[in-house]
Amino acid sequence: MKFIATKEAPQAIGPYSQAVEVNGFIYTSGQIALSPEGIMSTEDVEHQTHQVMKNLFYVLEAGGAHFNDVIKTTIFLADMDDFEKVNKIYAHYFGDHKPVRSTVAVKTLPKNALVEIDCIALAGTDYHY
Repeated sequence: MKFIATKEAPQAIGPYSQAVEVNGFIYTSGQIALSPEGIMSTEDVEHQTHQVMKNLFYVLEAGGAHFNDVIKTTIFLADMDDFEKVNKIYAHYFGDHKPVRSTVAVKTLPKNALVEIDCIALAGTDYHY
């Protein structure tokens, strides 16, 4: 098991890692709209989603992966009415690549975030779809 960390994304706010690589796969922790300095975005769900996707990008990059290597994501929403807004931004970052995904509404998220996303990706591949 290899632990993955980057200063380009927020440090873990609890006893967990930003990501780990196991048997050729990267498993990220859920990312919320914290800046790399640990400041929570209090803006709308669109701004929060952009920050979450940037955080995921940098965590994946630290493991030698990219969005094209992502196999599965899970999106947690504080309000399912935000689904379309989040979906549009999510699609922008993934482009034509369409990993499998689950989206669930939850009662609350850490730091009262509006959105949290985690993913599973292939690690360190030379071939990108």
